[in-house]
Amino acid sequence: MLCKQYDVAVCGGGVAGCAAALAAARRGCRTVLLEKTVFPGGLATSGVVLVYLPLCDGRGQQVSFGIVEEFLIAANRYGPADIPEDWKQGQPTGKNRLMAYFSPASFVLALDELLLQAGVDVWYDSCLIDCRCQDRKIRAIEVFNKSGKIAISADLFIDASGDADLAFMAGHPCHCASNAMVSWIIEHREAQKSSSFTFGQQVSTHIMSSPISNQDTEQGINGKMVSDFLLEGRRRYRQELQVDYGSGRETRYTRYPLVLPSMVPLRHTRCIEGDFMLESNMGELDFPDSIGLVPEWRGIGPTWAIPYRCLLPRNLDNVLAAGRCISAREDAWEITRVIPAAALTGEVAGVAAALSLQRKLLPRALPYEDLAGSLRKTSHFILQFSEMEVASLPEKTAAGS
Repeated sequence: MLCKQYDVAVCGGGVAGCAAALAAARRGCRTVLLEKTVFPGGLATSGVVLVYLPLCDGRGQQVSFGIVEEFLIAANRYGPADIPEDWKQGQPTGKNRLMAYFSPASFVLALDELLLQAGVDVWYDSCLIDCRCQDRKIRAIEVFNKSGKIAISADLFIDASGDADLAFMAGHPCHCASNAMVSWIIEHREAQKSSSFTFGQQVSTHIMSSPISNQDTEQGINGKMVSDFLLEGRRRYRQELQVDYGSGRETRYTRYPLVLPSMVPLRHTRCIEGDFMLESNMGELDFPDSIGLVPEWRGIGPTWAIPYRCLLPRNLDNVLAAGRCISAREDAWEITRVIPAAALTGEVAGVAAALSLQRKLLPRALPYEDLAGSLRKTSHFILQFSEMEVASLPEKTAAGS
């Protein structure tokens, strides 16, 4: 069996995994990014979830910085959408939020570019199939691709799989929840367009979703559930088309699909049980180990601080979590599962991994002051709510200026 050695191995190439790999590689770590599909970006690209949700609190104050902002700008480097003009000019009014829609294909091209520029060893079409554990540490993982089985060893691993696949394979306890049915589809539609999700004439995005109160799936995730979820989403879309065609509102010449999601758009599957679990009632609480702030994306509401302990699986010593599988549940999971929060926690995981290796420490033993200092220095992070009271909008990062 082929064996490869890295400093940091990132499992999952979604937004969180890309951010983690970039952060680690930019700090000198030999970093591999493993992704089972052929695209980076996860649900943002393969799932066609093409809304880069806000980085601001809805009152004109930006709260999330660093790679999360870099990705926001990069998402349309090769696409037609943009952030609101008042934010581009550095004079936010609060009326428009710092967000954008994006072309998924554009985001793929930009993420590829960023990863290669940073020297990340990117492995697409490579599926995690096993891991070897000893003494609370993952010693190696196995992936399968066209070369066959490959063993990858690393000093530190980052679980950015979205479903806590790495932690689950290692036997680590996971928290689970259920999901409402949702599918995002890019389609040609002449009779009706969505102004918010339109790319060029007669190309728009159609979102089918069940009410959040109607939980359509079992808790957690399993192999059959993935297929059933995708098939049901496609069945419902076929039904919509058949109704439209039968009523005469549209024909197969005026409305038809262009891009279907190529990965299952599940929102809550498995997340780690970390050293700390972020709960529903914890919005606008300060934590002594906060690693950044993320806004309420569903409207103007509480801003959330994320503790570093949410990234630390309590039974694994050389693993960090990032993205929607960090330790959060119920309403806190709704906040942390989306693109900006995933990019933020991904960057922090990558920075923490690099600092831990430099200091020859396990991530759990990394002094918070070292991590916080690095985040503030390189990415203008706001880590505590008290800082929002006195802080003006920080200068833009090089990627966002």
